[in-house]
Amino acid sequence: MGGLLFYDWNTLPFVILVLVLSFTIHEWAHAYSAYKLGDDTAYKFGRVSLNPMVHLDLFGTIMLLIAGFGWAKPVPVNRGNFKRPRLFGIIVTAAGPISNLVLAFITLFVFALFQKYGWLDGMSKGSGDAIVLFLKLMLNINITLFLFNLIPIPPLDGYRIIQDLVDLRYSETLQKFEQWASVIFLLVVFIRPLRQVTLDPYLRIGDDIINQFAIVITTILGM
Repeated sequence: MGGLLFYDWNTLPFVILVLVLSFTIHEWAHAYSAYKLGDDTAYKFGRVSLNPMVHLDLFGTIMLLIAGFGWAKPVPVNRGNFKRPRLFGIIVTAAGPISNLVLAFITLFVFALFQKYGWLDGMSKGSGDAIVLFLKLMLNINITLFLFNLIPIPPLDGYRIIQDLVDLRYSETLQKFEQWASVIFLLVVFIRPLRQVTLDPYLRIGDDIINQFAIVITTILGM
């Protein structure tokens, strides 16, 4: 750790690059899927774009740098434009975390290709180390973003999925929960003992996902 930062100063430039790429793809996936399913709200706001500047949220990025958790600007979605509002709403919401999962798989696949064909062997140590560091961060951060965004607390994607899944009779109960959820979440993130028994064990699921990806990739590549 680098002082107040979750990441140390040596890795910070790589972290920022990975965050820009990962957040941009995540939010683009929300916007693009909504547009394809019949809602042009995000399109009108210029969010069906791979331009990072339309997606990044300053406070969410700062939170990720100092706490290891963060977010980008929410994509505006009008579910009234969908033929099947709740189902399409779930698809659009899930598109963001799934995009991070896909990025993690692609990253691990690329890393396996480097190993299989020895592409790093002819590079200088500095260049090789930089590529490996970037790929490791790309893998780990995207797995974390995938799991983190599925937590059912507003404004995260997991909560939006719950809203579309539960019976409409419980909407008032959910609204009451929203008032306290953000406070509870911040306490869990910043109070280390709480984090160690809640978020940290949950995020370790990422190790199992990476192991399963590795099995699939080594089978495909015959390693």
